[in-house]
Amino acid sequence: MVLIGVDYHPSFQTIAYFVEETREYDEQELNHSDGQAETFYRGLKQRGIGVRVGMEATGHSRWFERLLAELGFELWIGDPAEIKAKRVKKQKFDPEDARLLLRLLRENDFPQIWVPSPENRDLRQLLWHRHRLVQMRTRIMNQLHALAMNEGYCWKKKLFSEKGRVVLEALSLAPWASRRRQELLELLDRMNPIIEELTAAVEREARKRPEAMRLMTHPGVGPITALAYVLIIGTPTRFQCGKQIGTYVGMIPCEKSSARK
Repeated sequence: MVLIGVDYHPSFQTIAYFVEETREYDEQELNHSDGQAETFYRGLKQRGIGVRVGMEATGHSRWFERLLAELGFELWIGDPAEIKAKRVKKQKFDPEDARLLLRLLRENDFPQIWVPSPENRDLRQLLWHRHRLVQMRTRIMNQLHALAMNEGYCWKKKLFSEKGRVVLEALSLAPWASRRRQELLELLDRMNPIIEELTAAVEREARKRPEAMRLMTHPGVGPITALAYVLIIGTPTRFQCGKQIGTYVGMIPCEKSSARK
């Protein structure tokens, strides 16, 4: 078995690895863009021995996770807070981080966390994409509402009804304000069908999951909230109690006070 501690960065990674059979130890820095990292791991595959890789939870590493899955290597993702607590030395630099991760692997003390499946992650992209588009649409609507308010029409949501649209388009505006109104309306007309399509996709995915359907029986819980909850929680058995779930999703308030402040 080869144990590898990886300090991962978007453009490179620093590794410390140990081969249990031969007691071989080495440290390297592997670049990503020139294929150096991929060549190294594929070379390990050719040696025909098991490989376990440990790294902190981080972003921009999907390609690396897919590579290790393709090669059949174990990937353990660690909790950064717990890893930091296990650091003895106060010095922190890339090789030392890699050594720490390797030591935790060798001592069976690696704080491994749950990692969502590729399907789970892809569905999260659906929810995130829809969420961002809704935010963009809200900004567009707020700008149109500000234009109408400057002309004495404070209609709020009614501004985007059929009657409100007629009034908005008939407002007498200066040339650049008129162009702004027209282009914002065009953006709004383009975004509405896309958001509706994404909303329908979320509803279809929610209906495929009994957990989401059960959540939707609760008043106020729709397909978007239900699907998001199921995807984020993942495996409920990884939590010991409901309070831990509440803390995980950010529903438990925290306090930070000192000296009566």
